[in-house]
Amino acid sequence: MEILQTVIPEVVLLKPRAFGDPRGWFLETWQQVRYSDFGVPMRFVQDNVSFSQRGVLRGLHYQYPHPQGKLVQVLQGEVFDVALDIRIGSPTFGRHVSAHLSGDNHHQMYIPEGFAHGFCVLSETALFSYKCTEFYKPECEGGILWNDPELEIKWPIDNPSLSLKDSRFLTLKQTSQDLLPRYEEESR
Repeated sequence: MEILQTVIPEVVLLKPRAFGDPRGWFLETWQQVRYSDFGVPMRFVQDNVSFSQRGVLRGLHYQYPHPQGKLVQVLQGEVFDVALDIRIGSPTFGRHVSAHLSGDNHHQMYIPEGFAHGFCVLSETALFSYKCTEFYKPECEGGILWNDPELEIKWPIDNPSLSLKDSRFLTLKQTSQDLLPRYEEESR
């Protein structure tokens, strides 16, 4: 497995090795000891899968005060994936990491707790899978407006298909700091 550090040290891009032959391929998507050596938590409590059409943008979602870390990957199709640091007091607050994840490249991204996450679908359809470090709690759900100009996210899409909820999120600056996680130096 190849591990790439990103501009935000806590966000890790993982490139698992696929073993293939003319019949197809095999890929290990999670192995507790090996992944923990690369900074991915050893405890996940929930797995999710979403299916989306081309042009769908989901995000930028987060959960607080019960934040979720996520190990994300695309099983089929291709997405542009974004992790945004929303931790008050973080040296990388308001900065993001982005990557193209696809069923062909098998890349994964680990997005730690305290980050907002979103993706847009670039292929005809995409099957998106993610492991979570915390259970989904609807009462803790929050979001940041996907096209907040101050975030300078270069989405490869102009007019995405958004849920009503996602279209109504506020910018990061407009979001109450009481609704955002805090940066904790010792958690690094």
